[in-house]
Amino acid sequence: MATLNAGKYVSINGLNMYYEVHGVGKPLVLLHGAFGGVAMFEQLLQQLAEKQQVIAVELQAHGHTADIDRPLSLEVMADDVAALLKHLGFANADILGYSLGGSVALQTVIRHPELVRKLMVVSAPCKSDGWYTERLTVMRSMNAEVAKTWIGSPMHQAYVNVAPNPGNWTTLATKIGQLLGQDYDWSKDVAAIKSPTMIVIGDADSIRTAHAVEFFELLGGGKMDAGKDGSGISNARLSILPATTHYNILLSPMLASSVAAFLDAPMPEAK
Repeated sequence: MATLNAGKYVSINGLNMYYEVHGVGKPLVLLHGAFGGVAMFEQLLQQLAEKQQVIAVELQAHGHTADIDRPLSLEVMADDVAALLKHLGFANADILGYSLGGSVALQTVIRHPELVRKLMVVSAPCKSDGWYTERLTVMRSMNAEVAKTWIGSPMHQAYVNVAPNPGNWTTLATKIGQLLGQDYDWSKDVAAIKSPTMIVIGDADSIRTAHAVEFFELLGGGKMDAGKDGSGISNARLSILPATTHYNILLSPMLASSVAAFLDAPMPEAK
């Protein structure tokens, strides 16, 4: 796998934001899930970088990117991503986000539509009740005390290995709990998205399958029989991976093949 300038920092909106650049070609931004970082995408990144220039970003308080004195906000993190793209000189880029990163990717296209060529939302809803209720309850219970029980876990160890301030683990958990405690419904904004968008979930995901279908329909998919010639196919795509959970979807070869096919397809005509 070709690697270019891997492991760089840039000052963005008060953050010392870490990102890596791998491969050559059209730019593709990867946005990780909560408590994670670039390492979450190790397998997928290698495959995607064979054909595209992959920019793997670590968001506020995650991975190598130190926290700053501001709450975690999906909207502000989306603005950070947009600022990074502008700093790198890209007129636009493809964006793939997983879980928390999927929500940031959605806010990026909502707030900065001109910067997003194609969008891939993996295991993330467009409104808070898209999560199964029991999973949402667990996520909203995150706080410093809960985070202390995770010390020594693989997730905690991965954080400690790269975080500029490893002692901020409990602060990160508190901020994530506060973020996930907020209700939201971006349905109207999603219906206005012009970028070709693919939604990917597992059939055993933390996202309700019915919500993924609703999300798909908001984007214009699932409205009609596309016809023998396929002329009725929308610009949206829905991929539901069998025997796949929220926790192993990034390792699925089906995810890699679905994403690659979506990225390789020509840009559709406006509908």
